[in-house]
Amino acid sequence: MKKITIALAFLLALVGAVIVFQQNIISSVILPQYIDWASETEAAGVKMGEPLNEEQLALAREIGIKSPEKVRLVYVDAVPFPYHNPMLKLVGEATGFIGDGIINNAQVFGYSIYVRKDFRLNTPKLAHELVHVLQIERASLKQVISQHFSDLLKYGYDNSPLELEAFEANKTYSNR
Repeated sequence: MKKITIALAFLLALVGAVIVFQQNIISSVILPQYIDWASETEAAGVKMGEPLNEEQLALAREIGIKSPEKVRLVYVDAVPFPYHNPMLKLVGEATGFIGDGIINNAQVFGYSIYVRKDFRLNTPKLAHELVHVLQIERASLKQVISQHFSDLLKYGYDNSPLELEAFEANKTYSNR
């Protein structure tokens, strides 16, 4: 019995060490690479994107964005992801962010909202994305990315606190 207890304790310690090691790798190696790429993606979007129209600006202000005039909509064939980076691609697939059958319709990078050209960005869906802009404005792109990755691993996409807040905007603006 004592040998089983020792073996179980060792196994638990080993599993704990692997989890801590994976979290350290994600925090110190993977996230900085993604944050750098996301920052570059935001900068490119700010340069090439379209500003919000008057109705969209009013919505952004209503949601609480402090600088709605900075927001840009970037219409693309596919929402960008750093597929060229094998490590980031692996993490994206593991978290369910990318992969077979997963279509990303829109994604926020700071003040840049990348939207698939064939996706109808109606008011509730735009409100959802604008909440993500607000989240980044409240903290920073780096902090939101770090939180989102952690939340995806802990809660999954549908139950991630950042997504839950954005889903509320879908409901709030569903009648517009």
